[in-house]
Amino acid sequence: MSNNSILLKIEKKVAYITLNRPEVFNSFNREMALNLQNVMDDCEASDEVRAIVLTGNGKAFCAGQDLKEVTDTELNPGFKKILEEHYNPIITRIRSIKKPIIAAVNGVAAGAGANIALACDIVVAHENVSFIQAFSLIGLVPDSAGTFFLPRLIGFQKASALAMLGDKVSATEAEQLGMIYKLIPLEIFDQEVNKLAFKLANMPTKALGFIKQLFNQSMTNTLDEQLALESKLQIEAAQSEDYAEGVAAFIEKRRPEFKGK
Repeated sequence: MSNNSILLKIEKKVAYITLNRPEVFNSFNREMALNLQNVMDDCEASDEVRAIVLTGNGKAFCAGQDLKEVTDTELNPGFKKILEEHYNPIITRIRSIKKPIIAAVNGVAAGAGANIALACDIVVAHENVSFIQAFSLIGLVPDSAGTFFLPRLIGFQKASALAMLGDKVSATEAEQLGMIYKLIPLEIFDQEVNKLAFKLANMPTKALGFIKQLFNQSMTNTLDEQLALESKLQIEAAQSEDYAEGVAAFIEKRRPEFKGK
């Protein structure tokens, strides 16, 4: 399944979503932003999909907003529409989909492109990748939840400096900072992404969705609120088919066969 700006392939319970405007480093225009939302909705609803990989076609992951669109007097949707109808809904979908999402960052991730990657559950990159909070370099502020996730990932001081200075961060430094989960050598990047995605796709999907919900709520909950939510979701998880299978497999000393239910 595909369209002009977003490609979708489903294989072994993994949905591979590819940003597909390589001629402009996969920068977003309105068509691509809306198409991505629609494809993510399809992946959320599909029983075939138990894990998602988000990546880019060509040399870049995503260069952020297509500046030609915002400088074209006829095509320019305006920043209010861009934020409220493009980027904000993409971020809320990434965090609300009850399936794990891997950002397989295959090239430069700049501006909104960087922050969309950082909003995913697991971020991997190879050694030729760089991350750039490019907003201040053209007189803008970080959006796409960059000011929410970045300081939580790497700390206030470092995040503030990167947002203000627009420094380029290598994948090596991003791994050291805790900005990403892992740096994978380029020569085995695709292979390792697939291995990670297939592993997630065969894990107890309902429990992974609960983990995602818990981490989302931990951003704003008090300790007591978080403990209460942990209790609630643990009770629900213990009623799942996957929990019963996991316990049976442990007792029988065999590999569990989770169904995501």
